Parts: sequence; C-alpha cells; structure tokens
Amino acid sequence: MTHTPALFEPARLGPLALPNRLLMAPLTRNRAAADGTPTELMAAYYAQRASAGLIIAEASTPNAVGRTYPNITAIHTPSHVAGWRRVTDAVRDAGGGGMFLQLQHGGRVGHPATSGLTPVAPSPVPLPETIVTPGGRRPAVVPREMTAADIRATVADFAKAARNALDAGFEGVEVHSANGHLLHQFLARNTNRRTDGYGGPVERRIRFTVEVTQAVAAEIGAARVGLRVSPASTVNGIEEGGTEEIHPALAERLGGLGLAYLHLVSADPDAPVFAKIRTAWPGTLVANPVLEEMSSGAVHRASGRLLDAGADLIALGRPFLANPDLVRRLRLDAPLNQVRDRYLMYVGGADGYTDYPTLDDQPSRSPIVAFDGPRVA
Repeated sequence: MTHTPALFEPARLGPLALPNRLLMAPLTRNRAAADGTPTELMAAYYAQRASAGLIIAEASTPNAVGRTYPNITAIHTPSHVAGWRRVTDAVRDAGGGGMFLQLQHGGRVGHPATSGLTPVAPSPVPLPETIVTPGGRRPAVVPREMTAADIRATVADFAKAARNALDAGFEGVEVHSANGHLLHQFLARNTNRRTDGYGGPVERRIRFTVEVTQAVAAEIGAARVGLRVSPASTVNGIEEGGTEEIHPALAERLGGLGLAYLHLVSADPDAPVFAKIRTAWPGTLVANPVLEEMSSGAVHRASGRLLDAGADLIALGRPFLANPDLVRRLRLDAPLNQVRDRYLMYVGGADGYTDYPTLDDQPSRSPIVAFDGPRVA
C-alpha cells in the first residue's frame, strides 16, 4: 500500500500553523435550524473531526436570497453568529487546528418556497431540474437577473458575512465560486448571458468573483480568505465554456492579493487545466481528489499524485464525513467506514451524522453500504 508521509507534516496557512496537511472539505449536511442557525448536534459533529489540519465548515449563505435548500446554515444574523460560535468553541475545546467557514450564495439554485424570495442570478436562466424545498421537490423558477445595485449589495453582503464569521470564532472564510452556485454562474457561459461589464469575454465573466473576493479580503485580511473553484464541473446544470481560459485567468487575477489558498474541487493532476492553474497561482493550492474507492490506500494514492503535481494541502469530503478519526486511520492505513445511505447525508439527526464509529468504538448500529462512487465533496 502506498503511504504518503507528507500528509501528516505540519504546514502553514496564512497566520495558521496546521498540525497536518489534511483539510476537511465543506460538506452541506442540512442539520441547521429552520432559520439557518447551527445546532448543538452540529457542534458535536465538527468537534468529532477536530483532528483535521483545518476544518472548512459547510456552506453558509451571506443573505436571505442566497439560500439554497431547507436546513442549510447561514451567517447574516446575530443568531447565526451565536450558533456558529458554539461550533467553533466545541472544535477548539476538542483541540482542533482551526476552522474556516465557506460562504455560498445559491443564485439560481434556490426557490421562493424555501427562502420566501425569488432567486437572483446573472441572467434569467432557470436551473434545468427540480429543486428540494420544505414541501418536497418542485420545478425550479426563473431567477431575476441581477441589476448593478444587486451586484453591489451582494458584494457587500459577502464582506459582512466574512466579518460575522470572524466574530463567530472562525479563523477565516472560503469564498465559494464552484459547483454551479452564484459566483460559478457568473463564470459559466450558459448561465451568464449578460452584455454589460459582467458578461461576455472571460475577463468580464470572472469580474464578479474577483470583486467578491477582493471585498472579503479587504474586510478581514487576504491571509484569512480562501477561494474554491470547480473547473469543468457540470453540477447544477453548469456549462462553463472555456474552462482552460477561465480558471487560470481567475487565478492570475487574484494571485497578487495574498489569499490563504485556492481550493480545486475534484482535482485531476493529469488535466491540462490543473497545470495551468498551478502555474498561474503563486500561493497555497488545496486539492480535493477524486477517489476510486473509499479506502486508506485510495486516499494515499490520490493525495500523493496531487502533491507530486504541485498541490500543497489535501481536502477530503466524504472520508471525513464517515470517519471522525480519519487522520488516525490514514496514519495507520486502517480500514475506513463507508458512507451510509446517501439520504442520510442531507436529512435527519444523529443517524448518519454523529454516530459513525471510531477505531476505538464498537461497530455502529446502522448498516453500512458500499461507497457509491466519486462525487463532488
């Protein structure tokens, strides 16, 4: 079995000293209260995984209209800040290496039945599928095209959310420009049909992500800000058009800002865009691998390839979801818990959430099913 000792070496990330190079990737789990406030159960979940070098907590919306699904977290009210403070305190008490909070605006990935508001997007192009709401799946609605005033207000909301995150005890934030959500919708040709300064050529399509990231960095300091992108992803009906131009241009445009990191989703070290991004990006590169199976060996093999190709840190999603003691298991090349019924990833309470066993525990009472293949973390 291939072992990757570099995963367990300490590293620096902006002002943070990380105990290892294994980051917990942000994973939406839908366990927040109805208003988006994190719960005590969430505090227990994150505290269980405190051995990660850094935890990037799940996507939180910076405003009400950016909400995607029921029971996702938010970070735009005092209640949200207080709820997240319970989480960061719990992780710190458990000896955690630190936490960033991902900031995500859903854009067209939203519904009035969930948020009470018509979704906004770069262009009035609806999501080409149904969407989960409190009343079940419903057809997506046509989003309202954002005005210049909407864009300015949303940029300001991201900056305010970043300040709220620090007030909640996070060391920094990750700006989410991936997986078909609002910022990614501005990057993609099929969802951005604008003819103003935010649409058309690549340099205009990256403008919104650049402005959001710059505003967040100005608010809390660039060394406390990461950016997540998903080159070539088709999640949520995205068709980027010009992937190998968009993402290197974005990396180069933001490269001089001094951000904490750039985070690539489902990173493929053999893809030409990976090398182009690595060349364009002067700072820390976080890579989220695609695994052929859920096993320690697969994690080591995929991580080793990414580190050899120029990644600095490795972000893992589902392995951390199913293995609260993942770092220990990987050190020992121990077997990994498999992800349970996918339904439990996004619905429910402790089952499939805080009851995954550690190596020291008895097997969980819930049945374990086979890993259902590579997906976006």
